[in-house]
Order: sequence, then structure tokens, then C-alpha cells
Amino acid sequence: MYFTLVTGASMGIGEAFAREFAETGTSLLLVARSEDKLRSLAEELKSSGAPAVRILAEDLSDESSPGRIYEFCLRENIAIDVLVNCAGLSFAGDFETLPPGKMDEIMEVNMMALCRLIRFFLPDMIKRKRGGIINVASIGGYQGVPGLALYSATKSFIVTLTEALHVELKEKGVKAVAVCPGFIQTGFLAKAGHRQEGIRLPVYSRDLVVKAAIRGYEKNRLQIFPTFIDFLLVFSQRFVSRKTAVRLADFLSSARIRE
Repeated sequence: MYFTLVTGASMGIGEAFAREFAETGTSLLLVARSEDKLRSLAEELKSSGAPAVRILAEDLSDESSPGRIYEFCLRENIAIDVLVNCAGLSFAGDFETLPPGKMDEIMEVNMMALCRLIRFFLPDMIKRKRGGIINVASIGGYQGVPGLALYSATKSFIVTLTEALHVELKEKGVKAVAVCPGFIQTGFLAKAGHRQEGIRLPVYSRDLVVKAAIRGYEKNRLQIFPTFIDFLLVFSQRFVSRKTAVRLADFLSSARIRE
């Protein structure tokens, strides 16, 4: 039986992905820190159509966590057909205020855990000549975002990594796509200390983003922009300087507290 693995599945966009896949009759392996939240979600999803729902409580800021997830799948005979990398962390504020421990945690979860999971599960997908990877990036990855400097850098990493994987895997029967939304209505902003009332862009529902992501994955699009505004913001950067793009990102995101 093939499973879809969703990280960050206990809340936000990860939970939305889990619910959407469950409705289409997909078996799921849900990964997040909170075992209680995962267990509660799993019971809901079983009743909504998922043939099987397995859970695994793991903290992806621990560098050995991806290996334990892979070993769990081997031990339980779970074949991962689609890997959905949703887990992510952020911090709103100027870079010099970012605590060193938080800096390491953001890079570990947003980049290294994502890379390790792909590296573990990709060879099996290639052998089967089926499956794929959905990486949740951001339009913030197309330029630096003042007040979200490290976050935007990690999302840029995800965008360029996925671009390379998309081409490498095209002839191997495996998909790799980057989902690049703007701001999403989840608890993510508040947890990062980002004041939503200052944002000068629409804040979209997570369901809108997830449905667009799955449609784009099915078509194997290199980059998936859930709304036309997301596409337009990135496309328009072709016509302005990098400095202007960064200043515009600063204005629209309003991630910094100004006196």
C-alpha cells in the first residue's frame, strides 16, 4: 500500500494537505511534534475516507529525526509515494534580534530536514518510477524579505533545490514541485511574531493554497503559484531592480516593527 507522508501535519497547511488527501482516499503517514494532535486528526481522517492513517511524533529540528522516520517506514512496510514537506519555522524581526538557538532551529527544519527526507525516500521512488515531492516554499523565496531575512533565505533554498530536482527527475517517473504562496491564514504568523494586521497583501485560506498545490502537482508544474497575485508579484520582479524588489517585499510584508 502506498502512503503520502505529510510533515507539519498537526496544524496549518500540513493539516490542510492531510485533510485534502484523505478526502481523495489516500493513505497517510502524518508527522509532527504533537502526538496528541496527530492522534486526534488521524481519527477524523479515518472517518472522512482515508484507507489508513499512521502517525509518528517527531521533532524535525533534531537532525536524526528524518532517519527515524525512514526507518519507521521500512519497519512498518510503508511505501511513501508522495512526500509533502510542509514543516517550517519563521521569526519576524530584524536579523540581529534572532536568537542563535532559533536561527539553528529554523535552518534545520526548513532546509536540512527537508533535504534529508528527500534523500532518504527519493531512491525508492526512482526504483518504482512513480511518486513525487511537494515542497512548500513561498513567494518570499524570490527576494530577501527584511524582517524575515532567514525565513526568506530558506525558502529561496527550497525553490532552487526543487527546480534542480524537477529537471533531474523528469525522465525518471518522479515529480518535484515547489508551492509558492503568499501569506496563508494559519497560526504560523502569530507563532513567528508576525503581526497580521500590518500585512499589505491578501491572506489566503489554507484550503485555497492546498487545492492549487495538488492541481499543480498533478500537472507536474515546476513552480505553483496558488493565486494570480502570487504569480504577478514574482513575474513583476523582471522589470525592477533587486533593491526595488526587496524594498517592495519589506513594505508588503510589514514584518519589522518600526518606531
